[in-house]
Parts: sequence; C-alpha cells; structure tokens
Amino acid sequence: MAEQDPSVPTLFDLSALTPTAPPTSAFMNLEDPGYAYMFGFLQTDGHLGRGTGQKGKLSVEINARDAHILHEFQRLTPYYSSIRERVRTTNFAETHHSAIWTVCALEARTTVNELGIPYGKKSRTIRPPRVEFSRRDYLRGCIDADGSLGWTADGIPFLSFTSASTALAAYLCHYAKKITGAERIARRNARDQVYVITYFKEQAQQLAAHLYHPGCLALDHKKANAAALQTWVRPADMRFAPPRKHWTEADDRELLRLGDPAAAAVTLDRTEKSCFMRLWRLRTGQVPTPDQ
Repeated sequence: MAEQDPSVPTLFDLSALTPTAPPTSAFMNLEDPGYAYMFGFLQTDGHLGRGTGQKGKLSVEINARDAHILHEFQRLTPYYSSIRERVRTTNFAETHHSAIWTVCALEARTTVNELGIPYGKKSRTIRPPRVEFSRRDYLRGCIDADGSLGWTADGIPFLSFTSASTALAAYLCHYAKKITGAERIARRNARDQVYVITYFKEQAQQLAAHLYHPGCLALDHKKANAAALQTWVRPADMRFAPPRKHWTEADDRELLRLGDPAAAAVTLDRTEKSCFMRLWRLRTGQVPTPDQ
C-alpha cells in the first residue's frame, strides 16, 4: 500500500473501506460505470453550493470543447438540469469559452452529498466513496477532471493526477500499484502543497489502457490520448530503471547500529552511496529514526 504524507493525519485504511448501504434511488448508483465516472468527475471538479432555505445547486464548469460530457451528465440525471455557455477573460486567456451544467433538485443534491461531495470548499476533504463503486470508472472521472495524459517534451508517454486530497492521492497510488506494479508515495509538493502523482512509459500505457477501456464514458480528447499512448514503443537503447528499494525500520536500525556506510552496503545489499545518504538523513533529522 502506498504511504501517505506523514504531515497529515491518516484518513482511512485503504485496505479496509467499509461499505455502507447505497442510496435507494437508481440515480448515482456507483456500481453503474456511468454514474461512477460522473461522480468522480463532479467530486473533483464540480461544486455543491447552498442557497437560502433548502435552495442550492450542483454545478460543474469545463472547457466548451468538452461540453459533450455535460450532455451525458444531463442524460444520466433524472431531474431537470441545464447547460449554458459563457465567454470570459481569465488569468490564463483573453477569451475562455466554457460550458456549465447545473442541477438544483434537492433530492439530487442530497444524494451526491451523502455519497461524498460536501457543500462548499472540498479540495482537501474529498475521498473515495464508502459504498460499493466501479473503481476504474470513478478514477477515470477524477483523472478526466483533474488529471492529464499525453506526451512529455521528450516524447515519453505519461499519465498524471493532481489533487489537494490526501485520500484521493493515496487511493490512486494504491489502485495503480495493483495495475502497474509501480509504487508511488503521495507527498505534497513544496510550491502548491498539492499531490501530483505521475506515471511514465509502460506504466502510463498500462494505466491508461485499463482506465480508458473500450466504450467507456470519457472526455473525447483524453480518450484519444489514452489510445495514442499505446503506440509508443521503448527505444532499444533505453534502459529499464530497476524497482526502487524502500527503506524499512529494520534497515534503518541496522544502518544506525553499524554506523558505517561501507559495512552497511554489504549487509543490506545496497550501494554505499545510498547507505551514506540514508545515514546522513537519519542523523540530521531529515527522516524519523525507528524510535521516533
């Protein structure tokens, strides 16, 4: 299981999510791939707002080129909802053309709220549903909303997800490891204090192929990118990086006991440089010692 940022409290045990009873309404039955995708998308990029009394609205605003997905949301929603477009100036563009989907029905808002979309600010508090849900479709919705997949400047395929939520970042690490075998540790970056989980090369191909399966609901351009990633072939002269060997408490104890990087390298089957850096980090408090 992927580790979480030690600076934040543990939110849940990823291996022991306790399902609760799903909503009685067929709307947002998260075992349905369409609703699982829609919920993941709305949870990461939507907004649930309160009004006076029992008024309020659930909405999401996206680039107008992706308006087709909003029409799918409208089709899946058994309540009145609207789609409108607007053009405005933003920090990133002189003219930004967007499309907005909105539903105001109290029953719809109550359903998504109970499933895990809180009212108001939510970027740090959202987490995977506690009911049974279609996992890959839910994660595809999250990545369509707050992720990216394509090619680096060097022509390397990648798939990434950005989130302020510890729970979502850790869950993607946990899930993707089962698909790709690649281990990621969720840590907030220094600049924005968000998690950016990224997979490259074959791992990106494997994850994209799994999440963007044939006939799935997805943004057209991201579905096309997922298919394009599968065409990449590793150059013959590009070496495979060996799996990272993570330090355990037992390794740290032995390293501190020996106190000598050269001796520890033989005992722990690591490089002397690796042992030297780990010992320095332990002694200077860069990482906690086993007793801490």
